[in-house]
Amino acid sequence: MFKFAHISDIHLGPLPNLTLRELFSKRITGFVNWHRNRRKHLFVNTLDLLLSDLKTRDPDHLVITGDLVNLATGIEIRLAGEWLQSIGEPQDTTVVPGNHDAYVRGAHDRSVKEWYPYVIGDEGTRSWDDETKVFPTIRRRGPVAIIGCSTSVATPPFSASGYFSPRQARETVNLLKKAGEEGLFRVVLIHHPPIHGATSSHKRMIGIRRFAAAISTGGAELVLHGHTHLNTIYWLKSHHGQVPVVGIASASQGPGGRKPRAGYNLFTLSGSPGAWNLVCDRYSLTETADAVALDHSHLFYGEAIPPVSIPEAARMI
Repeated sequence: MFKFAHISDIHLGPLPNLTLRELFSKRITGFVNWHRNRRKHLFVNTLDLLLSDLKTRDPDHLVITGDLVNLATGIEIRLAGEWLQSIGEPQDTTVVPGNHDAYVRGAHDRSVKEWYPYVIGDEGTRSWDDETKVFPTIRRRGPVAIIGCSTSVATPPFSASGYFSPRQARETVNLLKKAGEEGLFRVVLIHHPPIHGATSSHKRMIGIRRFAAAISTGGAELVLHGHTHLNTIYWLKSHHGQVPVVGIASASQGPGGRKPRAGYNLFTLSGSPGAWNLVCDRYSLTETADAVALDHSHLFYGEAIPPVSIPEAARMI
């Protein structure tokens, strides 16, 4: 039996003091958005409460699908690195970046460099100064292959889109096939939801068809994403059957907002290739915001999956 947990969209706060030079960029739009909206509902104590509860579940591994920071300033990126060190060892935590981690040009490289031990795969040292040299990554943990992909790119103001490149798609297929031949349960991490209609056009993932083709060709058992701050299940078709695509609320979302309260998914995997059993338990912040409790369970493998429309339809959970 192997347990792994999924959190996303940490958005560590509060914002640091920014210089005029830092504000003279796309950051000014994020700065205004934070003070008008996000700071009212994203709380560090919520994240602390969530992680404290998660620790009691004793997962074997933790995966984080991006947006550790808000405006990708140097101090934010450094503090996020210190936060990662405080929650666990690099071999027990895997990170892929989100759009906020690449908020302005050059931020992606600085983020990956700072969080490098939590990003790099089993293949060893690779350069962090070019996205094409780092992702996709693969980490083998027990019966699981964790394959990290990046859609993290700097975008213009009022845009939060991501990009999945042809080169990354080809290499992802190769990693998926290799992990499948090794009999591993393949979990793909990506920040943007790889589903048409999952988010508005200015927040979409460019390369959705490319990603779907990679999953269909290479094969996978599970895809985990963030970005939307929603608890969702989508499905993608592969040559080996339907693949669940699971999103989770922001790990820092307090009560009273339009988005679901903070939560994490805890996956318990048992069985063997061709006979996997995967249970997903979602734990969320309670309405009173003073505790975390189980609010949903789902069995992905071990029983027949009900038919759904592929790939557009989603079911909120």
